[in-house]
Amino acid sequence: MPTTSAPQPGSTDPAIIRNFCIIAHIDHGKSTLADRMLQLTGVVDERSARAQYLDRMDIERERGITIKSQAVRMPWTVTEGEATGTTYVLNMIDTPGHVDFTYEVSRSLEACEAAILLVDAAQGIEAQTLANLYLAMGADLQIIPVLNKIDLPSANPEKYAAELANLVGCDPEDVLQVSAKTGLGVEALLNEIVAQTPPPVGRADAPARALIFDSVYDTYRGVITYVRVVDGKLSHRDRIKMMSTGATHELLELGVISPEQVKADHIGVGEVGYLITGVKDVRQSRVGDTVTTQAASATEALGGYQHPNPMVYAGLYPIDGDQYPDLREALDKLQLNDAALTYEPETSGALGFGFRCGFLGLLHMEITRDRLEREFNLDLISTAPNVVYQVAMEDGSVHTVTNPSEYPEGKIAEVREPVVNATILAPADYIGTIMELCQNKRGTLQGMDYLSEDRVEMRYTLPMGEIAFDFFDQLKSRTKGYASLNYEFAGDQAADLVKVDILLQGEPVDAFSAIVHRDAAYGYGVMLAGKLKDLIPRQQFEVPIQAAIGARVIARETIRAIRKDVLAKCYGGDITRKRKLLEKQKEGKKRMKMVGRVEVPQEAFVAALSTTQPSTDKSSKK
Repeated sequence: MPTTSAPQPGSTDPAIIRNFCIIAHIDHGKSTLADRMLQLTGVVDERSARAQYLDRMDIERERGITIKSQAVRMPWTVTEGEATGTTYVLNMIDTPGHVDFTYEVSRSLEACEAAILLVDAAQGIEAQTLANLYLAMGADLQIIPVLNKIDLPSANPEKYAAELANLVGCDPEDVLQVSAKTGLGVEALLNEIVAQTPPPVGRADAPARALIFDSVYDTYRGVITYVRVVDGKLSHRDRIKMMSTGATHELLELGVISPEQVKADHIGVGEVGYLITGVKDVRQSRVGDTVTTQAASATEALGGYQHPNPMVYAGLYPIDGDQYPDLREALDKLQLNDAALTYEPETSGALGFGFRCGFLGLLHMEITRDRLEREFNLDLISTAPNVVYQVAMEDGSVHTVTNPSEYPEGKIAEVREPVVNATILAPADYIGTIMELCQNKRGTLQGMDYLSEDRVEMRYTLPMGEIAFDFFDQLKSRTKGYASLNYEFAGDQAADLVKVDILLQGEPVDAFSAIVHRDAAYGYGVMLAGKLKDLIPRQQFEVPIQAAIGARVIARETIRAIRKDVLAKCYGGDITRKRKLLEKQKEGKKRMKMVGRVEVPQEAFVAALSTTQPSTDKSSKK
C-alpha cells in the first residue's frame, strides 16, 4: 500500500491538488467506495476504520443513506503512469444520492473539478444517475465513469459498461470497473483520478476569496464553516469579511479535514478546509457566501448558489407548548447545516404555536423532523404535508396558499398547482403498471425511450401534490423495487381542487383540513372521518364527525355517547318510572351536546396526521 506524508496545508502547490466528488443513485456504493479510498490512502487505519466512515450522523448509519456531503483530504502516491512516485493531495466529497438532497450535491460540485459517476454493475443506470450526471455536466466537470459491485454474482459489467459509455460519450473500455467492498480496482481508480482531474485554477497573489459550501453548528466552538479557496490564501488570526453581509470576524482556527479536523497556519488556492471564528449567531455564515480578508478585500464575490425552492410544506408543532422557543432555536441551527430548509411562525387553533416549514420532498421532511427530535430533544407533531397553490378569485385578487387554513372564502375563478417533470427508469415489463399508476395520479406522458432492450425511460408531467404523498411507495411496490424516480419543478397548471374541512361538533379543526382534487375529496373525507371515530375517545354526549367542502357535507361518522345505566336500581314496578328516567337522561345529553366541547387527545392528532394520505388512486376509494 503506497503511503507518503502529504504536503502540508497552505504550502501545497495547486498543481498537485485534485478536487473531486462521488455522485450516484441511492445504494450504488458511494460511501463504501469512500471507505476504501480512506483506507488505501492511509488516512484511516485498520483499528479506527468502520463501515460508512463519512456518514457521521446516527440517522445516516441507521437508514444506510447519506444525507450530508462530507469533505476529506487524502494523500496519494501514484503507482503507475508518467507521474509514478509523485504524491498528490486528493480532496474528496462524498455526496447524497436521494432526489430530496440534490441541492447538497449541486453545492458539492461547485467545490470540485471532476466527478466520479458511480453505477451499480447489477442494476445499471437509474433515474438519479442521470440527474446527477446532468448536474455535473452543467458545472462543467470532468466525468470519470465507474462501474461498482463487479464482484456480485448478478453483475453484468459488459452490458452496463456499454450503457454508461453511451451515456457519457466514451468507449466501454474507458469505463473503470471496481468493487468498493473488496477494494478491487480502487488503486487504479485513484491513479485515474490524478490523471484525468484538472488541477484547480486560481491566483495566489490576488486578494483572498473562498466559497462557503457548507457549515455546521458546534455547541462548544460555534459555527464551523467549510470553504473552498479560489484565490489568495487565508491565515490563522486573519480578520475575515463575509461579502454578502459585510460582517467581520477573527479567524481563531482553520485547517483541513483528513478525515478529522487538522489545524493549519493557512490554506491556499484550490484547498478545501474549515474555518472557526467563535461566532454563535448561525445567520453570520451563509452557504454560497464569499469569504475574503478585511485588510485586502476582494471587490467581486464568487458566483454562489441558486437557492432551492421548497416543494412541500408542513407544520411542525411542539407537543409541549413550553418547547416553542427551543424549537425556534433548533430550526435556526439546523438551517445552517441544511440550507434548503425554510420556516416561518404560524398558529393553529388545535395545536397552538409552531412553524410552517418548507422542504424539498417527503424524505427531507422526515429526516428534518427526526433530526430535530434526536439532536435537540424535542417532541413534535407534524401536520399533513401539502404544496403551494395559487388561488385566483373572481374579483381579480390572487392568494398564495401554503396551508389549508389560508384557503380563501368566496368565489374562486381558478386554482393553480405546482407540477414536476418526472423521469422513471424501469424494466420494460412494468410499462403498463407504471402508466396505470401515473394516470391515477393525473399524470401526462411526455415521452418514452428504450435505454436498452429491457430498460425504458418514461417521462411524465405529474402534479407535485400527488408525488408528495404515496407515489414513490406505490411505484416501488408495483414494480417490485426495480423502478427509480427523479423529478424537477416545472411550473404550475390549473386544476379542480377543493378544500376539505373536518368538523367536530360542527366546528372545523384546522389541523385536519386538506386541499385535494375534487375526485379524491370523498375518499379523503371518508378515510379521515373513519380514522377519527376510532381515535377520539367517547364523550358524555354524541359527537358527529363531518367532512365538508364549504357548506356541503360529503362524509359523516358519529361517536356514540357514553351512557350511564340509569335503570340499574329500578327493579320491577311500573314502566312509566323507567321511561321518565330515560327521558330525563336524554334531555341532559341534549343539553350537554349544546354546551359540551370535544376533547381531542394529542395521540389522536399524532396518529391521524402521521398516516393522512389523500390520493386519487382508485384503490383508496374502496
